[in-house]
Amino acid sequence: MKGNAVAPAAGTVLNALATGRGAAFAIDLYTTATVSLHREPAVEGSVDGHPDADTRLIERCVRAVTEQVGDGQGGVVRTESEVPMAAGLKSSSAAANATVLATLDALDALGSVTPETAARLGVAVAREVGVTVTGAFDDASASMLGGLTVTDNERDELLDRGTPDWEVLVWTPPERAYSADADTAVCQRMAPMGRLVEQLARDGSYSQAMTVNGLTFCAALGFSPAPLVEALPDAAGVSLSGTGPSFTAVGEPGTLGPVRERWGEREGELRVTRTQTAGATADV
Repeated sequence: MKGNAVAPAAGTVLNALATGRGAAFAIDLYTTATVSLHREPAVEGSVDGHPDADTRLIERCVRAVTEQVGDGQGGVVRTESEVPMAAGLKSSSAAANATVLATLDALDALGSVTPETAARLGVAVAREVGVTVTGAFDDASASMLGGLTVTDNERDELLDRGTPDWEVLVWTPPERAYSADADTAVCQRMAPMGRLVEQLARDGSYSQAMTVNGLTFCAALGFSPAPLVEALPDAAGVSLSGTGPSFTAVGEPGTLGPVRERWGEREGELRVTRTQTAGATADV
């Protein structure tokens, strides 16, 4: 009873910390999960390259699926990822989605739940183990379904979808930021701007929504807006991703060269990727 699945990372259009509503888009960076099930109830998890990583999320995802769809089996789950942890690129959502699908694959039960339901299952586990503040259904749905999603994270409801075709530039500085540590009270003061960003996104003005979100949450979370200013002359949109510290800039394919040059002078890691519309997939 073995299953495999892969789920993409995501960037932010609207941070849900302001109003409980968020928006995110899948990008072409991936987390892979491999799950082997057995009859013993224990679940053991590991993260490739990170022997001291907290594995509660992926272990509990296996358990949640086998309790709901299987017979309470235990097993072994291993993830490996192109997505840096605690960098604002939805690594937890990608890991949860990949693990849920890999467990369903191991149970030969992929058709037993819809993709949205599978994403909600991972979100519920993320809340249970405390790796999310907002509920992260925006991040999880973008990763699971592909494209861009707008969600109500308080109700785990999908409000809108889009499929922008962007080149995506991701700059990740050396430091890390954990979403669970974000000052939610300060972010909630940004609710008027959050509602504006949501309206822009619902109107299809995704890149403009991103930029307004980026300026808003740099102020709320104490990040310098300098990377946004550097990108704005050439990017269609640019934002702090999640609660940081990564920034994402988007534009038509082939247009982000000047941004890449400016951000390339910064310390950290620079990735050039694209939007991803296929979402998470199993049996890879």
